[in-house]
Amino acid sequence: MVFENLEPIFGEPKVEWVGHSSCPLRPFLFHVYVPDSFHLVIHVTDFHSDTWGVHLSISMLEDIRDIIGLGGSWSEFADYFIDSLKSENLKLVLEANSNSDGVSNAKLIAQKSKGMPVITIPLIKLLDSTANEAMSNLSLRLFKEYQSIKCSLVEEQEQSIRLTNLRAAEKYTWIFFCRYHCQLIDGYPICQERNEIMQKQLEQRQKFQKISDSEKAGVSTNGQQNSPDKQAARDTKVKNRVVPTHRR
Repeated sequence: MVFENLEPIFGEPKVEWVGHSSCPLRPFLFHVYVPDSFHLVIHVTDFHSDTWGVHLSISMLEDIRDIIGLGGSWSEFADYFIDSLKSENLKLVLEANSNSDGVSNAKLIAQKSKGMPVITIPLIKLLDSTANEAMSNLSLRLFKEYQSIKCSLVEEQEQSIRLTNLRAAEKYTWIFFCRYHCQLIDGYPICQERNEIMQKQLEQRQKFQKISDSEKAGVSTNGQQNSPDKQAARDTKVKNRVVPTHRR
């Protein structure tokens, strides 16, 4: 059977009244589980005066499948059936007793989503010890489910703490390493080898800048010495030079 490995399902259906009733509308909880390989059990209770249930056999499930007209394989129908019970659209419809206060009939209406086939599951009224057993079973299984979730949460928290401590240890190890082997530039660790390379590059750049500035200064001086105005001044000095007397 497809439901063999089904985990217990718990939930709160939306409750609707059909007809008039003076009874207070209490919240209900439902419980779905598999007692054996051939049955699926559904219990619904308000833990007060109304407890309903049904044992669905394989033949009853096949009848439901034929009624809703859902094709495909048996496993596909089983998945749709369970998904419909888990849906937020699950409703518990209570029919008021016309002769006295209370509920005469109850049924679950399940639908995976709007536009999909609707599953109607009639429920049977449980009384006395049968009702008490259903409520007790629901309470104990719900508590076990709570314990399981709690243990899983604790394990996840412990795993998260271990990872946080591991990351912190790696961070402190890196800081300790950088304290002795690195320098901080703008708040970031720069290792010594990389720092030396950067220092050499800076020195070469400064040296190149000095050479470039010197070459520019030399070009500027030569240009001034060879300018036309200075050349004309030198020629004038040569022309105006006085000839000695003994050569006249």
